[in-house]
Amino acid sequence: MNDFPTGNGRRQRSAQQCARANTAPARIIKATRRWIGTPYHDQASVRGVGCDCLGLIRGVWREVVGPEPMPVPPYSRDWGETGPVEVLAEAARAAMIEIDVAEARTGDVVLFRMRVGAIAKHAGILSPSHHFIHAYERTGVIEEALTAAWQRRIAFAFRFPTPNRKP
Repeated sequence: MNDFPTGNGRRQRSAQQCARANTAPARIIKATRRWIGTPYHDQASVRGVGCDCLGLIRGVWREVVGPEPMPVPPYSRDWGETGPVEVLAEAARAAMIEIDVAEARTGDVVLFRMRVGAIAKHAGILSPSHHFIHAYERTGVIEEALTAAWQRRIAFAFRFPTPNRKP
């Protein structure tokens, strides 16, 4: 998260970067909470109309970062999907900053592996007080506790790049 090297090999941020870094999680959560109540709709990303978990992330991206960095190809809804490539994680790596799961904080995106041996197929955004916001079939976009059951499924964590717009 730090950007400038110092003489001792550690990295240090400028005051401006610190200010942006401190406001980014609040801006991300504010934007994400606007989606709460949006109905679930597979492969959609329209606040108040419908979205799935990836659509939620895409919508928040558009609001706090800017235009989406790449088109999203069609994808399957199968949470038990297996394969040699973590498709969702690879796409996130191309646009976001991958972080250690243990370092994830409010405003960060987490990817969940819903079944043992499956690839990560669900996403959410961490919110304060050990909660997260995600789009879930039958419930739409909700904020709920990050229980032990959810925590043990986290496979990857990513940070949005520095937002370039104010909400």
